[in-house]
Amino acid sequence: MNANHKQDFVDVAVLENIIEAQVIESILTEQNIPHRIRSYHDTAYDGLFQVQKGWGQLYAPHTYKQEILEILNDIRTYNNKT
Repeated sequence: MNANHKQDFVDVAVLENIIEAQVIESILTEQNIPHRIRSYHDTAYDGLFQVQKGWGQLYAPHTYKQEILEILNDIRTYNNKT
């Protein structure tokens, strides 16, 4: 196991919707950037927390945080232009 897999994961960003989550997931996987995505959806409350908090949370090692935020910013900028 390499050092990247031993790093603690930190909160990186709140994801706005499932499309954003799928796009960032694809890009990070393609670039071999370790990450986790957690949806705020809860069946007991039928997604109530997604309305209040956003779609979900993106976690990654601290060393990748700035790079991921730049990628996410590019995604959001592109989406706002279309």
